[in-house]
Amino acid sequence: MPRPRLHDLDALMDAAETLAVDSGASAVTIRAMSERTSVSNGAIYHAFGSRAGLLGRVWVRDARRMLTLQNDAVTTALEHRTGRDSAVRAVVAAADAPAAFLAESPVAARFLMTVSRRELLGTDDLPDEVAADLRTLDETLVALLVQLARALWNRADRESVAVVEDCVVGLPTALLLRGTRSPDTAARERLAAAVRGVLALPPPTTRKASS
Repeated sequence: MPRPRLHDLDALMDAAETLAVDSGASAVTIRAMSERTSVSNGAIYHAFGSRAGLLGRVWVRDARRMLTLQNDAVTTALEHRTGRDSAVRAVVAAADAPAAFLAESPVAARFLMTVSRRELLGTDDLPDEVAADLRTLDETLVALLVQLARALWNRADRESVAVVEDCVVGLPTALLLRGTRSPDTAARERLAAAVRGVLALPPPTTRKASS
């Protein structure tokens, strides 16, 4: 059975993305996708390998877009500037990136919030290449956290990176990415203030094991 053409793959992923956002991840089945797109079950299996492969490919696509936006925001904040103020602005920009992505690409952003990455990795039929792509995305995020920790404190130990992760991952999840409404300007300003508050204190010092 021939593999769908590239533009057909994009259309299938778009349809899966929308269905997941509208009806939940469990609604995305091969049968439902076939009925929604008029592409045969066999062609969808041939293209993605499994339901998990389809969801995983969409997740990777959307997460790459979000991480690109986030990295670009950090690069802009740090470009031609040095010092702590610049580094703090970069962390604020990284923390605001999910809200910016939600405003720019609401369906893609909602998909990332609807489909659990952890659930994808726990699926037995997730294709190896998709699992590898997910790990690469993790490495990209960690590299960004390390870059920001170095810019702030010239450190890249676990404690300093964890503080940056709280600002870039934890606070946006708690303050912005809740419910179905896009965060307003006030919510994004509160997030920026919270990030600056966290960064006002230095990270804990790494404790060396006692001999």
